Amino acid sequence: MANHKSALKRIRSNEKRRILNRYQHKTTRNAIKKLRELTNAKEAQKMFPSVVAMIDKLAKKNVIHTNKAANLKSGLAKHIASL
Repeated sequence: MANHKSALKRIRSNEKRRILNRYQHKTTRNAIKKLRELTNAKEAQKMFPSVVAMIDKLAKKNVIHTNKAANLKSGLAKHIASL
């Protein structure tokens, strides 16, 4: 167990951050799945910018790697173009 006040605080803050990261990551994954399931091009184009923003936020916070974010956005854009 931690012996310093700062280490105890770090444990608390890490746990808060971990829970928030998990929530945001799961929410983004669900949004990506919903976008991939859409068959209507107009609905998909309407939803695309919000999903891209979510992906960019995760990449900016280093929850996911920058290249993974780029691959996800590219794949979604291809999916929408094929509708």
